[in-house]
Amino acid sequence: MKKIILVAFIIIVHMSSAQTVGIELFAQGLVQPCEITHAGDDRLFVVEKGGTIKIVNVDGSVNSTPFLTIPASQLSFGFERGLLGLAFHPQFATNGYFFTCYTKSGDGAVVISRYSVSNNPNIADPTSRIDILTIPHPVTDVHNGGTLRFGPDGYLYIGIGDGGWPPQNASNITSNLGKMLRIDVDNPSNGMPYSCPETNPYRFSLGNDEIWAMGFRN
Repeated sequence: MKKIILVAFIIIVHMSSAQTVGIELFAQGLVQPCEITHAGDDRLFVVEKGGTIKIVNVDGSVNSTPFLTIPASQLSFGFERGLLGLAFHPQFATNGYFFTCYTKSGDGAVVISRYSVSNNPNIADPTSRIDILTIPHPVTDVHNGGTLRFGPDGYLYIGIGDGGWPPQNASNITSNLGKMLRIDVDNPSNGMPYSCPETNPYRFSLGNDEIWAMGFRN
């Protein structure tokens, strides 16, 4: 009898604490959004695969003028291609730098570029583009990766897919495909717009200096 009362009590408590979850529309008018991030304030930056970055304000309104539009002629499109990633520099408030990842027209290579914001904080300067890193990619339009994040160490982490074929790309230490890359965008070196941290696993051995971790599909 005591067990029955205990079970009944647990059921009643569970029912009384149950919550209803609903979905509420916050912003609309976005086309193929594939990334949402922020610049350290209350704005949301939404990446659209077609090449546009839009700002969503705290009230859900979307700015009529995009933050950045990368021309379609500069991009290659496909199932998993287009503009794929966005990350703001940890010191964006003072240096105005942000980084994008997209697939390049023609050969489909994955390109990491740096841009600067213009005098208008809601609009980037498209002429400020500097290509940081270009990673050749197979002709397939899948497994490009594309996510960018700055770590607490201040380095830029780049997720790159294995390209879909051949499958051993992810385990090939002389290929940046199928890897998590880690680079230092604040300290250019050897004529490149970045350097590789000394603690990257292949920094002083056979293998690409940019590799931080390996063996990833997408």
